Amino acid sequence: MLLVSGMLVLLAGAAIGATSIGGVLVVPALAGLAGLPLGAAVAASSFGFLLTGLLGWRRAPSPGAALAATWPLHAAALPGAVAGAVLVHQVPPGLVRGWVALLALGSGVYSLITLHSAPSASLAALGRGSLAVLGAAVGCGSALSGTGGPVLLMPVLMLLGVPTLAAVATAQAVQLPIALAASAAHWASGRLDLGLSTLVGMALLAGAWAGRRAVPLIDVLVLRRCTALALIATGLWYGLA
Repeated sequence: MLLVSGMLVLLAGAAIGATSIGGVLVVPALAGLAGLPLGAAVAASSFGFLLTGLLGWRRAPSPGAALAATWPLHAAALPGAVAGAVLVHQVPPGLVRGWVALLALGSGVYSLITLHSAPSASLAALGRGSLAVLGAAVGCGSALSGTGGPVLLMPVLMLLGVPTLAAVATAQAVQLPIALAASAAHWASGRLDLGLSTLVGMALLAGAWAGRRAVPLIDVLVLRRCTALALIATGLWYGLA
């Protein structure tokens, strides 16, 4: 089961690198297959997204301009992520498990529905207040589920009409503040296993790098469809197991 768990984490990283969605696979892999306690799996997953978040910033076309346009989103994601990281150890594990399963199912269905969508609205048109509310909600929900941010942020941005490339870049960049804040909260409470978390981060980073490299070589629609089906299958398995 450990081998299968590691392969699923690699797959999650590849999906993040190629489509920005896939991080929700990590907690089921660690808790459902590797047998880790749910809180420990969420903490390790949150820390792992530090590396993919750094990769997202490094590969962004113009990170400075992106931050200038979306800083309220990132600033509000910090306290939101701290709140989520605290809550995950307070609420019943069954609720957290159900939340993760619902996220996996929802993001998979969303990916299938939006395969051929072509949104055209401007991210800046959302306004600073809306971006701040969105950032706080995404930060809290992501830290509560051990996901990096894109799995919650991407569907919202696409529904609001933000162009795909801008939505992907924004969703990948928000991983960094969420991972930093959530990991700090887990570490402060003594629930962060740095060795395990580093291994998870390295596996996610390797998968994300491979996913980015593979994008020009394969049909993106096929990749998104496969990722969506994997998310749906994971959600059903994790929610019903």
